[in-house]
Amino acid sequence: MYRYILTLISSILMFNFLSGQKKMPSDIHNIYDFKIKSLQGQIIDFSSFKGKKILIVNTASKCSFTPQYEGLEKLYKLYKDKIVIIGFPANDFLRQEPGNNHEIESFCQLNYGVSFPMSAKISVKGKKMHPLYLWLTNEKYNHYKDSKVTWNFQKYLLDEQGKLIQIFQPSMDPMDEAIIKAIQ
Repeated sequence: MYRYILTLISSILMFNFLSGQKKMPSDIHNIYDFKIKSLQGQIIDFSSFKGKKILIVNTASKCSFTPQYEGLEKLYKLYKDKIVIIGFPANDFLRQEPGNNHEIESFCQLNYGVSFPMSAKISVKGKKMHPLYLWLTNEKYNHYKDSKVTWNFQKYLLDEQGKLIQIFQPSMDPMDEAIIKAIQ
């Protein structure tokens, strides 16, 4: 019996260690508590987005979905009064975002004319997952549902009160009718 209990405790501890689940910083209670560094090194303060929908997208420059930057920019320009789009460059899927912040900014501006806010490069999964993505992917924090970031260009939509209301798959074009309807 003693051996069984030790094995069980060991298994639980190993599972917790391997899962690498980070804890949410104690000063984060909702989406508006996040302050993120931009590609240019400035602060993106989510509290300034109160009253607008927020579309959060993990991005990459060398992905088959990279042309979605064009649709994201178009969506941003068309609905700027209703929504803010924030791109989060991440190198978590097949090293498809190898550049540094300056290189990512240049690429986005030169190739797609991106004018919506872009964060500094982060991680959206694993042990180095940014707290924002921990919030987005855990029902415990977002009060919507658990999810996993499955690939580059997964989209998380929050309403005007900062509540997560929808998750769109990476393959969904930013100008898809479902996204436009959710914004309107």
